[in-house]
Amino acid sequence: MTDRIALDSGPLGRLCHPHANTAFEAWFEQLLIDGATVFIPEISDYELRRELIRAGLSRGIERLNGFKRRLHYLPITTATMLRAAEMWADARSRGLPTADPKELDADAILAAQAERVKAIVATDNVGHLSRFIEARRWQDIV
Repeated sequence: MTDRIALDSGPLGRLCHPHANTAFEAWFEQLLIDGATVFIPEISDYELRRELIRAGLSRGIERLNGFKRRLHYLPITTATMLRAAEMWADARSRGLPTADPKELDADAILAAQAERVKAIVATDNVGHLSRFIEARRWQDIV
């Protein structure tokens, strides 16, 4: 069993969606039953929250706020940002960019946050994130 999981914005969005995704919810509840520590990285919160606000989805925001209280919230720190910069530069140097050079690159920040707590990232974007850290599709994490 994987015992430390950081949620990317895609899986976090499924968790906060007002209409149940039974497969996802069963997976998530099993993680908690099995004693996994589930983290909401601040960068994932930001990516999801901005879209919920833009779309006027107050129920989704309420659910997100509830999960922030229920799960482990992982704030962005200076050390995280310094590590993210190193990861971003390394990926660029190897010719493996994950975003336009002028973009902030949330994937590098998420990877640095997950690395800090030794978590695997549950995502829909394994290709980009796996350049930095262990990342798996949420369905593949058991």
